[in-house]
Amino acid sequence: MLGFANIIIVIAVMALIVSRQFRAQKLDDGRRFWLLPLILGAVALSDHKLIDAAHRAGSVALLAGSVVVMLAMGSVWGWTVRLWRESDGSIWMKGTGATLAAWIGLIAVRLGIYALGSALHVHQAASGLLLTLGVLLLTRGGVLNWRARLVDDPRRPHPVA
Repeated sequence: MLGFANIIIVIAVMALIVSRQFRAQKLDDGRRFWLLPLILGAVALSDHKLIDAAHRAGSVALLAGSVVVMLAMGSVWGWTVRLWRESDGSIWMKGTGATLAAWIGLIAVRLGIYALGSALHVHQAASGLLLTLGVLLLTRGGVLNWRARLVDDPRRPHPVA
């Protein structure tokens, strides 16, 4: 039953994320930026089926590979989002065509990892997907918050050259 609940959580989170990507929204640089990835990670790590006991080495390798891929994909995703500063100093963001391409690539890569695991007869728990989704969101948020610091603030005077 936990596996089914995890799948529902993943689908709900993905639908929320994708639907919000292409609307302009204020960048969350507060504590909430960490909250969803930490919750996803905690739920995933609490699942005793995260690692396939019958194929421990293959399962750990697939999970580690998935985490590395999600770190890379989160970075790519974070760089495809358009950022700008409003006159009140707040940073806003909106997904682009490249963001959509990154999502399509992400889904293709994730399906490839799942297919590899299936070919190796490694059981892949839904909690592994939750964990990698948390890594993806945390990486993307980190990249966006780092990039936001580089957006010019028109209220701040520029140094004279």
